[in-house]
Amino acid sequence: MDGVHFSQEQQEYLKGFMAGVEARRGTLSPSGASEGGAPPDAMRAAQDATVSAGGKLTAEEKMKREKHPLDRWDEVESRAQAKRFPHGLENLATRWHGLFYVGPTQDSFMCRLRIPGGILSSHQARGVAAIAAECGGGYVDATTRNNLQIREIPAERGVELIERLADLGIIPKGTGADNIRNITASPTAGIDAQELIDTRGIVRKLHHHILNTRDLFGLPRKFNISLDGGGRVAVVEDTNDIAFTAVRVGGEVLFRLGLGGITGHRDFARGTGRVVAPHDVVKVCDAILRVFLAHGDRTDRRKARLKYLLDAWGLPRFLEAVEAQLGRPLREADVFEAAPPPHKHGHLGVHDQRQDGLQYVGVVLPVGRITADQLRGLARIADLYGSGTLRLTVWQNLLISDIPRERMAEACGEIEAIGLGTTASHLRGGLVACTGAAGCKFAAAHTKQHATALADYLEARIAVTRPINIHLTGCHNSCAQHYIGDIGLIGAKVERGEEEVEGYDLHVGGGAGVEQRIGRLIRPKVAHDELAPLVLNLLRAWQAEAPDASFQDFTARHDEAALAAMAERATADSDA
Repeated sequence: MDGVHFSQEQQEYLKGFMAGVEARRGTLSPSGASEGGAPPDAMRAAQDATVSAGGKLTAEEKMKREKHPLDRWDEVESRAQAKRFPHGLENLATRWHGLFYVGPTQDSFMCRLRIPGGILSSHQARGVAAIAAECGGGYVDATTRNNLQIREIPAERGVELIERLADLGIIPKGTGADNIRNITASPTAGIDAQELIDTRGIVRKLHHHILNTRDLFGLPRKFNISLDGGGRVAVVEDTNDIAFTAVRVGGEVLFRLGLGGITGHRDFARGTGRVVAPHDVVKVCDAILRVFLAHGDRTDRRKARLKYLLDAWGLPRFLEAVEAQLGRPLREADVFEAAPPPHKHGHLGVHDQRQDGLQYVGVVLPVGRITADQLRGLARIADLYGSGTLRLTVWQNLLISDIPRERMAEACGEIEAIGLGTTASHLRGGLVACTGAAGCKFAAAHTKQHATALADYLEARIAVTRPINIHLTGCHNSCAQHYIGDIGLIGAKVERGEEEVEGYDLHVGGGAGVEQRIGRLIRPKVAHDELAPLVLNLLRAWQAEAPDASFQDFTARHDEAALAAMAERATADSDA
């Protein structure tokens, strides 16, 4: 084009764009398209576009290109027969099938399940309990994605475990690495008198679309999707790459669309000004994923999340690309009616359902972990008193639904008889902890053990007037989402003389949803055995100054220096 000059960035983008066009036409070499004129693999086309634009693929992308991880099941089976764990890029590839080698902290596999929206039948729960007992460590961990993990799986039992899960209708494919993780959604869907929409059918459609669309297993990095139907239990959807929040627009229930949440990187999903009809959720998700698939960074794993593509392009350009992929514009809506806010710690206790005479109850799982026997017991209780339905939340606990009001007291008694509870203090009700150093090589601290010790210490010394969320995460991956906790703790190594001990950076004032705010660092590198008195001092300052305000509102009144001073203030009765 005579007289037209493009910048270097524009030239590279056009090269990549044309490479993608050629890949879609099937005119690239066999590395970019299937033989015989079949549609090219979208991941390989995106890799070709990256190389054509002058980029260098990461080692992980090269591994995926050489042989797609979904085509490596024979390798997984061979290693199982040899009783050998995968290492390096083999380990990454094995995660496409749901198995994570978690050495050196545990010389074993972890399997992250895929339970869409967290809805689990009693039959499935009993099956998972049996698998955990016979192929794993005899326990399961509830996660912050309405999900379960099985740990301590020997090398030779990994394949058996995957096959037995499939027999239950639980397919862990793509629960790790560069894939779409378990879809989170309102755990009270269909039973909540407050909700605007029952999300179960939408989640089911999206779940099966993901499982049956091979292209979506070739993303640049992991991807999270969440749907909030407006119920009383929060799902922190704004911490996800795609966030759907139910709203009313002119009397119609639609989903407000947010993009790019990744709170471990200090970002919530950005409002787009767009709304999506329930029947369009799957199509819109697919369009967003395909734009990310084609244009996400494949040269730097640290920048390969949706947030960074939005940072580079800006939201308007990204939405234009999504609309082009979708073939029509997204609906705009700046005015809407939100659902009532969720109830903080509404995942605990007994609550009426929308169905007359029925109730559900939240079951407390201590820092998210229960034994196989306890899971069997919960399945039995769900059958005996309810409809055989268990509902996992993002708060590392679960609900049992459809219990007649007149039988609820008996059901709660049965729950207590297996060593679990249905209520918790304001301090323990929002206590969230990742696996920590006991099972994750990245973690700098034993988060579950420290969470329990912290709650024990605080409960013996103070009773706060309002619910508070305390999140402990072991590393920068922030599986326990420390930035959105009222008190957020991220593992850190602390120098003590010539040694290093486990400790935490102390953040305060975080929240999600109606409390959306990134927590502020007030004290770095606090040794774990020095942490509890500091937290106690903060709680005492809150209760003395503003017991009727939320902890977040209290912390918002003070700057970081003032809050740090409150935490460090010597109190004569700190250990009383």
